[in-house]
Amino acid sequence: MEAIDVNLILGPLLVGILFNTYLYGLVTYQFAAYYKTNFNDPLAIKFMVLFLFLLDTVHSAAVMWMLWVYCVAGYGDPSTLAIAPWPYTFTPIATALASMVTQVFLGWRIYRFSRSRVLFALVICLSVTACVLGVVCGTRAWIIKYVAKVYVLTNLVTAWLVLQVTADLFVTGTLGYLLARSRTGFQKTDTVINRLIRGAVQTGLFAVVFSLGDLIGFTIWPNTNFYGMFAIPIGRIYTNTLLDTLLTRLDLRQQLNETINVDATGAAPSLLQFAENHHGNTTAHHSTHIPLGDISVRKEVVVFRDVGGHDHSGSVVSGEMANDSDVKRSSMSDV
Repeated sequence: MEAIDVNLILGPLLVGILFNTYLYGLVTYQFAAYYKTNFNDPLAIKFMVLFLFLLDTVHSAAVMWMLWVYCVAGYGDPSTLAIAPWPYTFTPIATALASMVTQVFLGWRIYRFSRSRVLFALVICLSVTACVLGVVCGTRAWIIKYVAKVYVLTNLVTAWLVLQVTADLFVTGTLGYLLARSRTGFQKTDTVINRLIRGAVQTGLFAVVFSLGDLIGFTIWPNTNFYGMFAIPIGRIYTNTLLDTLLTRLDLRQQLNETINVDATGAAPSLLQFAENHHGNTTAHHSTHIPLGDISVRKEVVVFRDVGGHDHSGSVVSGEMANDSDVKRSSMSDV
């Protein structure tokens, strides 16, 4: 029976630490790629990336030392498994910090898309509150030390992880909605937007799954380390999400700068497909290969009033507008 207990304690912990080490390798590559690319980012973003990398380095090295304590230094001594070393209790703190930084950064992207201070403030409230709860969980577990007694933190851990999952779902859903609303009808631009949507959903879903695994493991099997198998790598997942978001910009810019083919049968024909000749006739261009860097995508809605004061709307592709027309335009400059 004791062998089964040891397997349930060391087995999941070993899997979690090995997976965390793999993710840390990815984060290290992303960190090097970010600073090698020399993005013209503000110092705040560069310090944010550096902070997350240092946090991941400290935590990953600490859990490797914890594995040594459990499997080598304390080999054959069951009492070693009864005490949670400091890297274990530091895990909620590291996770809470990484999640808060990543969620606030993605919340800023939401603000850039929507210009809504309410949405940005809501993201900050959710992420900061979840971070505070995570730090409190880690601090109290650090004080308790004994694994058998951490069950007293069940309510606190539940509140922390539920709030963290809520923040992840809100950020992912809001970003996906805003990006979907930004579709232009041009194949190349929509391909980039669809890629951004897919990336937001995948990374958000990944973090949610591991947070829920941590919560379920802690509440249902508190005497095992199933929750640790999910809890230890979560911080690397958040860092990977943020760095992937930053690095993807280069690839997306290259796609947008390539020569595109504007399809005359596409869903959104626009002024790009027609031009007026010197005689005032509308003719089609013979070549539809236009560098995207030379154009801007603009949606136009023209509202004009007749003599009776009634409004009519339509899309203008050529010709002269009436002198008494009121033009309302909304343009999309950043996807």
